[in-house]
Amino acid sequence: MDNLPYLEIAGLVTALAYVLGVASAFEAMLKARTPQGAIAWTISLLLMPLLTVPVYLVFGRNRFDGYLEQRSDLEARSSALMSGRASVLRDYIVTPETPVFASLGELARMPTTRGNTVQLLIDGEQTFDSIAQGLERARAYILFQFYIIRDDRVGRRLGKLLCDRARSGVRVCLLYDEIGSYSFAGTRLHRELVQTGVEVVPFNTTQGRRNRLQLNFRNHRKVVVVDGREAWIGGLNVGDEYQYGDRRLGPWRDTHARIEGPAVHGAELAFATDWLWATRRVLDIDWDFSATGAGDCRVLVFPSDPASHYEEAGLMYHELIVSARERIWIASPYFVPDRAIISALQLAALRGVDVRVMIPEKAEGYVIAMANWSYTRELMPLGVKVYRYQGGFTHQKVVLMDDATAGVGTANFDNRSFRLNFEITLLVENRAFATQVHTMLEADFRLCRQVTLEDIEDKPAWFPFAMGAARLFAPLL
Repeated sequence: MDNLPYLEIAGLVTALAYVLGVASAFEAMLKARTPQGAIAWTISLLLMPLLTVPVYLVFGRNRFDGYLEQRSDLEARSSALMSGRASVLRDYIVTPETPVFASLGELARMPTTRGNTVQLLIDGEQTFDSIAQGLERARAYILFQFYIIRDDRVGRRLGKLLCDRARSGVRVCLLYDEIGSYSFAGTRLHRELVQTGVEVVPFNTTQGRRNRLQLNFRNHRKVVVVDGREAWIGGLNVGDEYQYGDRRLGPWRDTHARIEGPAVHGAELAFATDWLWATRRVLDIDWDFSATGAGDCRVLVFPSDPASHYEEAGLMYHELIVSARERIWIASPYFVPDRAIISALQLAALRGVDVRVMIPEKAEGYVIAMANWSYTRELMPLGVKVYRYQGGFTHQKVVLMDDATAGVGTANFDNRSFRLNFEITLLVENRAFATQVHTMLEADFRLCRQVTLEDIEDKPAWFPFAMGAARLFAPLL
């Protein structure tokens, strides 16, 4: 008799789990972005609801619901902040000459602008020196956003400059991801920034009653803007490993870019939209913009996020691949594409395009490493060349299409960046800049070994099973 209440509780919990399992299964059938995902979630939710319902609530949602419902309003209010620039920007907005920029501009809801200068920054020393010099030049405002900010040598160096600028009257707005920088709020650097007047705000994807379990989404963007005149976008976060290397992975290979000109407006708009979500306050700074138009680069700032009805980052990569006629080179620390991307790469190789994929030799995790092997095995028989970087850990997110188009940004070549992360990519149409990217990647390829099918065939008998198991987790990687 004493055990009866516990049995009743267990029965109620089990019954509730099955009810939630059925409800979640219906939601998965309606909202899952792939048929495979819908089938997998539906079967597991119906058969094992006690185990899979909690997992589904955290990892099963592919769309950032709270942000999705408010996105158009957020963007409209952020865009209105800079409406005064319209007359200045109008002279620099161009009609794209290539279908790539036409379609991607529509998808990004951003204009392509001419008159930009773009500087390629290779690795941590160049990048952090450039950002530091830019922060020192700030006279009106600084917008500073990173997925990871650490209280270490690199973090304190840039943090000191932010504090100095704030003391001198410059408005400094700092935005960080609450999960990527989960320990940042408790650091001494965080306290010093707040005490000196820096507006420090986490981008909390769990904001709002409906979003408490949205732990699977990340704001992966890295954006710095100074006075509306110059901006930095790329793969580096604020941490020592990005300049001095990682003890396990070795030297860190990464790429960033600095832009001047009207394209800076796109970086500001992306930041202002994120700021409005995170704070529920309009970023009411004095937008002092005066485009010089001195550069010769056409630039499209391409933000992407899980609030869209479309997988924007995945479509961006897909468009670049199918549009390539001579080459498509992709460098990413993670290679976990979907079926459409795999097919596009295979077809590009079949039509004679030089298709190359560069990934690290050492992955950040075992499952990611197995997934990388699994997907590259599928591409090589049709002529896609896969290279594994031997010079340390390559973390850059770079794409080169033909002779005049290159992209540098934060979006990895994986399902997480395609579907779950807030990302931003700088797409540049300029032959000279593309040549610089070409030269940089050629130097990286010299530090790689090309993968062959024999490499996989020589693996132990358990290896194919490990690759297959890793693919099951592809939507979460």
